[in-house]
Parts: sequence; C-alpha cells; structure tokens
Amino acid sequence: MTFTHRHLLGIEHLRPEEIVTLLDLAEEYVDLNRATQKHSDALAGLTQINMFFENSTRTQASFELAGKRLGADVMNMAMQASSISKGETLIDTAMTLNAMHPDLLVVRHPHSGAVDLLAQKVNCAVLNAGDGRHEHPTQALLDALTIRRAKGRLHRLNIAICGDIAHSRVARSNIILLGKMENRIRLIGPPTLMPAGIAEFGVEVYDDMAKGLEDVDVVMMLRLQRERMDGGFIPSEREYYHRFGLDAEKLKHAKPDAIVMHPGPMNRGVEIDGTLADDINRSVIQDQVEMGVAVRMAAMDLLARNLRTIQGAA
Repeated sequence: MTFTHRHLLGIEHLRPEEIVTLLDLAEEYVDLNRATQKHSDALAGLTQINMFFENSTRTQASFELAGKRLGADVMNMAMQASSISKGETLIDTAMTLNAMHPDLLVVRHPHSGAVDLLAQKVNCAVLNAGDGRHEHPTQALLDALTIRRAKGRLHRLNIAICGDIAHSRVARSNIILLGKMENRIRLIGPPTLMPAGIAEFGVEVYDDMAKGLEDVDVVMMLRLQRERMDGGFIPSEREYYHRFGLDAEKLKHAKPDAIVMHPGPMNRGVEIDGTLADDINRSVIQDQVEMGVAVRMAAMDLLARNLRTIQGAA
C-alpha cells in the first residue's frame, strides 16, 4: 500500500495516491464498523494517547472509538487539568509522554504548528486532530470519503465551501485535498471571513450564495468560529443567515442531486436550516460522522504499520 509517512500532520504532504490508499482502507473499516463484531487487532499491543488542549466531543470520541476497535490501549488526557495549566511547556510535556513509550499520539491544540513541534520531540506516530487555523487532516479525509461514496468519484466535481473560511482549518485542509484531486473549488462568504490572498490557492471566491452555488455538486457549510473572532466579522447572526445561511431556496441554485455537508457542531438557523440539515435525501452530515471513525482507523492502522517497519529496521 502506498503510504510512507511516519506522522499525519496535514494534507499538504500527501500525494494523491496516498490519499486514495487511505480512503480505500477506510472503506474496509466502514464495513467492519457496520458488522456485528466491530473489532480488529491492527493496533493490538500498542498504546494510543489522546491529548486535546481544545475541547472536542466528536473528534475525541471518534479517535477513541477508532483506537479501541483496532485493539489499542487508549488513554485520554485531560489537558485542561494537566501540568500545562501549572506552567509546564509543551516540549516538557512531550518529553514526559515520550518516556512512557506511547505508539500513537493524537493531538488537538489551539496554536498552529504546535502539533508539528511536538512530533519532532517524540518517537511515536503523531496524528494532528486540529491545530489552530492550520490543518485538520482527518476531517478533510472523512469529507473526501463521504463525497466519494455519495458521488462515486472524488475528482472533477464542483465543490462549494461556504461560511467562515478565514478561521477554518477544516476549510484549509479541504481546499488542499480537493485541489490535489482535480476538483473545482468555490469559496463563498462575506469578505470579512475570507483570508487575504486566498485566490492564490487556485479557488474561485464569491460573496453571493446564488452565484457561488450555481451548478455545484457538493455544498460544504462551515461553522462560525466565534472563539477565534476578536471583532465585528458579521453584523448579526440573523443577517448572516439571511445572506449566507443555507436553506432550501439557496440550495435550488446547486445541482438537483447536490449533497449538503457540515463538519459540526452546527448552529442551526445560523449556518444551515435545521430541516435541510436533517433531510436524508440531501444531507450527508450523519454520514460524515460515520466516515470519521473509519478514516481515523485507517490513518492509525497505516501509521502503525510504518512504525513497526521503522522499529523492525532499528
């Protein structure tokens, strides 16, 4: 299988064939997760530590479930109550954990680049579960798997990513991944929520939902990341929903079989109409949650194989 990386820190360094390898393995884990017996021994004897410096329900639960289904010993560290809060540096924490000989380290951190720094200090495989505004690779991979299963392919599609682009690591990872797979990407949102120089990423930028959604195959909505905003980025939630929230009327501009996505958690009535979010004929939001477990199982499986190869060669 084509996947030679020691860590999964972002999408940027993955080749298209490596993305396909990971998604193909994830398909096998979708089948396993739907079976009566949901367990594999791919990570048997290995230790997985989840370090979440930011609160997360679905991502942490997804990684925990993925590790347990693969047979790993899984430990969740409550970082808000850890030595970090007492003044210990991230490097000191990394060195302490390294002395415990974990095999897989899953890290979410509020600062861009922190996970990469940590990966340089430990001997185990590190998976980035989201770092600042930088990347969220497993979210992009689970989105890609969801799209591929719904559309039958992951190339030459028209894909709209809508909302808070400026603060979204999900948007960044998806732009990189979907671009690598030869898709046409449109970004839709108010100018205040568009990063400077975004057009250099080879995307089309719109501030009008009707124009931006015209004939798209996939509509990916984003959460308004208020915790990362320090000013008046939007006039009001009501005004934002009126202009940029997805409802049935705006969705009419997309293709009749366009799918609707959202990484969660959703702000219903702000980013997306609640009825549309629950429409099983258009929304694949619950599929995204299901694909998340399978993708994280595949990622940890591939990294564990490479780790064993490295250890065997040592």
